[in-house]
Amino acid sequence: MNNHVLKRRKVRAFIIIGILLLMLYGKNLLERQSFRSISGTFTEVYNDRLVVEGYIFKISEKLFKIQKLVDHCDLDYDYSKVINEISEHEKAILDIVVEFEATNLTEQEATYLTDFKKIISEDLNIKNYNLLYTDSSGVNREQVKVYDQKITRAQRDLDNLSKIQLEEGEKLISKAKVLINRSQIWAQFEVALLIILVVVMFLLLFRKSESSDREMI
Repeated sequence: MNNHVLKRRKVRAFIIIGILLLMLYGKNLLERQSFRSISGTFTEVYNDRLVVEGYIFKISEKLFKIQKLVDHCDLDYDYSKVINEISEHEKAILDIVVEFEATNLTEQEATYLTDFKKIISEDLNIKNYNLLYTDSSGVNREQVKVYDQKITRAQRDLDNLSKIQLEEGEKLISKAKVLINRSQIWAQFEVALLIILVVVMFLLLFRKSESSDREMI
């Protein structure tokens, strides 16, 4: 075989090998980025959705306790310190809200959380026990009804926030599935490139050996 032709084939083969190696390197870079995205997605699911759902549950518990105190549900309960207890529950709720606000909020979440915070800090900020109860007339049903409506509205905000966690969590999981499927495709692509690389190297070595044998003959 003509040395010039053989040399040209070698150069072509090395170029192909070089291109394949570059493609493999590029694929590895993309796969690393994809794995970082998957990791970031699952971290977001945990930090901004599952943890937040825990915040909502704790807030709901404390809101329920406030409603029981406002409604005077327990007849055997000593209500002499009820205003302080309601205030403590509200402070605990607002502390949780601060942690909630530090998460990655959607626009809807921010709206519901702002409304909820306003209800707790302003509308349910009871300063005087006489607004709830007096010895002469007992439970002030009209005022308690007003507070119950505020609590219902606050609970509605929490329900909406909880729904958002579910919706956003589903979006993030769908995103993770897309990234995982993409990684699987890239893995198959890598296998195909490696097969092509092996074939090219085999042909290069085989033809070189075949050419050498012919020259010896």
